[in-house]
Amino acid sequence: MTENIIKDKKSLKSVVDKSADFGELAGDCVAFANARGGRLYIGIEDDASTPPIDQKIPEGLPEKIIKRINELTYNVALRYEVATAENNGQYIILSVLPSAFSVAATTKGVYFIRDDDKSRRVMPDELTRLVSDKSAYCWEAKVSLNVKWENCDQDKLNQFISDIKSSDRVSDFIKGKTVYELLTHYIMIDDNGLLTNLGVMWLGKQEHRARLLYSPVVQYIKYDGDGNKVNKIVWDDYSLNPKELIESIWNTIPDWRESNEISDGLWRKTIPAYDEKVVREVLCNAIVHRHNER
Repeated sequence: MTENIIKDKKSLKSVVDKSADFGELAGDCVAFANARGGRLYIGIEDDASTPPIDQKIPEGLPEKIIKRINELTYNVALRYEVATAENNGQYIILSVLPSAFSVAATTKGVYFIRDDDKSRRVMPDELTRLVSDKSAYCWEAKVSLNVKWENCDQDKLNQFISDIKSSDRVSDFIKGKTVYELLTHYIMIDDNGLLTNLGVMWLGKQEHRARLLYSPVVQYIKYDGDGNKVNKIVWDDYSLNPKELIESIWNTIPDWRESNEISDGLWRKTIPAYDEKVVREVLCNAIVHRHNER
């Protein structure tokens, strides 16, 4: 298990006996709440991916942790579960919900934000932006069409589940979830099982995606040295989800395959004119961060 912007590991010692440090734990919870939410895996050491063999969580400890964090923070919503690893060691999964409309803080008036795999203090010049961002409209998590998840494109759903199960960036805990739990975890559906806008974009049928207000349409236009249009390719039929769209753009446009040859001693080396990773990142950013008139 790798710590990142939504995951952190804590030793069980941090919440028991004299070594308990609820102040640091409260700061981490505030940081997650002010970002995207996240999970604290309490009972797993920083250099380990599983809890100690046969580790047991003391009865009442999760409730004690929640109570203490609530005493030390404002606007932090928590829930927990006690999980058991394959080695029979127990640990606590403390889920921190994102604070959608208010800024979380400690009772000492300190603000934190999650930055990659660390929690850091929010500087004074960042606080105004953090406050203004809380009122931002989260289009992806809203439901615009009344489409039950069972009526999605089954091929796209199966591919999505396969991608999650085969990814080395997804924890075994997440991979062990049911299909419904995975869709909930990735905000593809709401509490009523309806596809969110993100769910429609990723799993919806063509007709669903076409009815969605902000489904991406992509045009590739190439000009010659005189400014004359020499090629145009359009992706505007809403048949592809974002991943498929990026794959199609990369594989369809012939210019991406251009390369140059340079001398390398007795040999010649082929250097691609376009770095695939850079192109894919540019495409992702263009789709995700495009301006929407909401």
